[in-house]
Order: sequence, then structure tokens, then C-alpha cells
Amino acid sequence: MRKDKLYLIGFMACGKTTVARRLGYRLGWRAEDVDERIEAAERMTVAEIFAARGESYFRALEREVLRGLLPPRNLVVATGGGTFVDPESRAAINQDGTSIWLDVPFAELLERLPADGRRPLASSRDEMETLYNARRAAYQQAHLRLDASRTAVEELVERVLDWLGY
Repeated sequence: MRKDKLYLIGFMACGKTTVARRLGYRLGWRAEDVDERIEAAERMTVAEIFAARGESYFRALEREVLRGLLPPRNLVVATGGGTFVDPESRAAINQDGTSIWLDVPFAELLERLPADGRRPLASSRDEMETLYNARRAAYQQAHLRLDASRTAVEELVERVLDWLGY
């Protein structure tokens, strides 16, 4: 496990992007967001990509973006909620750097999610809960699990820095 690159993983709305940016700032590293890179390249939102081209197309884009983020070091990457579920992506992440699971209970995630349609897999509460439960098995393969329930971003950053020995 390499400690010169961090990958934040977890379900949608768990705080990956926010924590990645703060960690990057504290470490003096660049922070990247996989979904933001996809949206910029496609000139569409994630929801629009899902609607127009489907999830399998989106997952292929996700793998491509991830491959492009493998060479740089001193980087914090906020992955998409499904990135780590893909076996190929999970293996690449765990070989390339340190994977950190931001674990938030389902009920709290529901409170955090906006009802504006930006999250294509959040349209049905029952389907989302099924997806949440299915993804947890993959998330458990992360190098580090952080209980991110009702925890301030700065506290999560401090926990990661302590764990890394910085």
C-alpha cells in the first residue's frame, strides 16, 4: 500500500469530494474528482450521461479516467460511489495507493442527498438502499474505514493524517 496517493471511496453523499479537497489542501497535494473529470470531458452531468448513454457507458468512462489518474503521485482522488465496486478499478486503486472508505449510515445519507435529480441512482429509496447494501461488501475491501457519520470534515482529515503518520 502506497501512501503517496489517497483514494476516497464510499456511497454517494458520504463526503468524498469535500474531504478530498481538504486533505489535498492540508497535504499540499492536488485533489481530483472522478465524476467532475467525466462531466468536463463529456460536457454533461453524471445524471445526463446516465439518461442519454446508460450506466455501462458511464462506468467505462470512469475506468478510463481512473487509468489516467494512476501515474501522478501526491494526489487525493475522490472516486464515484460505484468506482470501487468495479473489480478492475478496485484492484488498480488498492495497488496504486491507499483506499479510504468514508462510511456513513444509510439514514444519514438520505438526509444529505438533494432531491434535485443530480444523483441518477437515488430516484427510488428502496433501490438506493439495495444498492447501498450491495456496495458495502466492496467498500469493506478498502485499506482504511472511517466512520464518517456526523463527523466534521476537519476531524476526518485529522484522522487520515494521523493514520498516515503526517
